[in-house]
Amino acid sequence: MSSHRTARAIRWAVGIVGAVGVACAILGALVLARPDTAPDTPPPAPTATVDLAEIVPPTAATPTSPLTTDSTPAPVGRPTRLSIPAIGVDERLEGRGLTAEGALDTPDFGDAAWYEPGPRPGEPGGAVVVAHVHGPDGPDVFWDLATLEPGDVVRIERTDGVATFVVDAVEDVAKEDLPVDRIWPETDAPLLRLITCGGERLPQGGYPDNTIVYAHLDEYVQ
Repeated sequence: MSSHRTARAIRWAVGIVGAVGVACAILGALVLARPDTAPDTPPPAPTATVDLAEIVPPTAATPTSPLTTDSTPAPVGRPTRLSIPAIGVDERLEGRGLTAEGALDTPDFGDAAWYEPGPRPGEPGGAVVVAHVHGPDGPDVFWDLATLEPGDVVRIERTDGVATFVVDAVEDVAKEDLPVDRIWPETDAPLLRLITCGGERLPQGGYPDNTIVYAHLDEYVQ
């Protein structure tokens, strides 16, 4: 990875909240400069105002995702499918961006989505994949996400091959304490973050926390 890419700043401002009701919707708003984004062509800025709390990383889990790697970043293909054998996930993967209101356009129930304006899985930086934990018909794609353990495998099928990631850590954090600096660290390492709602479902609907899975690229096969 060239030094000029390393020197470029990545700015993220993110809010992720749970929707009230039987579904747990993951909503976000962010501003970013991707490593390959020219300074005079910034990505679309969100129009919605979000509450971004000061990040206070929990002490219960310390992700061990490497900040540097000897691996050559995988070629950049479009993600198409997500597979997590340990929890029986094998679902279509769709790209989503921001809504007109500046929030993350959430996937349909039964699907998973990667944040398209951010890094693709296998690119340098933190690629983000989100899915619902619960839907109208009961448990959804990421129902068992919190049960993943370090060493579990996450596979992303892409138009150019398969990228395999290995889980480093899993944690539940209060939504107001979302660790933005750990989800999107300034790094050349290809990382993956899986995010859904977490904690005990509230009586009025929704969830108080976010479950976050941290993983790093282990292998790429064309």
